[in-house]
Amino acid sequence: MSSEPLNPGPVTVASSSRAPGAATIHLTVNGRAHELAVEPRRLLVEVIRDDLDLTGTKVGCDTSQCGACTVLVDGRAVKSCTLLAVQADGSEIRTVESLAPDRETLHPLQQAFVEHHGLQCGFCTPGMLMTALDLLERDPDPSDETIKLALDGNLCRCTGYQPIIESIRAAAEAIRDADRPA
Repeated sequence: MSSEPLNPGPVTVASSSRAPGAATIHLTVNGRAHELAVEPRRLLVEVIRDDLDLTGTKVGCDTSQCGACTVLVDGRAVKSCTLLAVQADGSEIRTVESLAPDRETLHPLQQAFVEHHGLQCGFCTPGMLMTALDLLERDPDPSDETIKLALDGNLCRCTGYQPIIESIRAAAEAIRDADRPA
């Protein structure tokens, strides 16, 4: 299954009013290049949500405890509320919006979360999905204990975690099956 972004291709986004002391940064977000003028104190999550209008990434706690803001930075899960946007300059960022190959097809992780009730209110789901994606790209057949360890920094107040673990296990199997030669 392809993990190509929905709308690949370069795009330049510049701040309409450059604040004094703003820094110019370059990010590739979901396969699209962006040049942005940002104040050095702004967090990556703020730039993703407010400047790029990618609101799937959530702000849950503002203290890096909940994991709702998790994105992939250069292939690794990172809580975007803990990273200044200027620290991500030159990085490849993936948000939850990059998962589905098109508007009609869910990524295997998303499909597994639906089928195995890995989401309820949905607020933590983007962070859970991105954390799980990082895990499955490094370990295509994780044990339940490995899944639990990977999710350690992500909070869910609805599911009790077992459906999330089952969802990740099912997604891992679906991804492995899709990668097997026919």
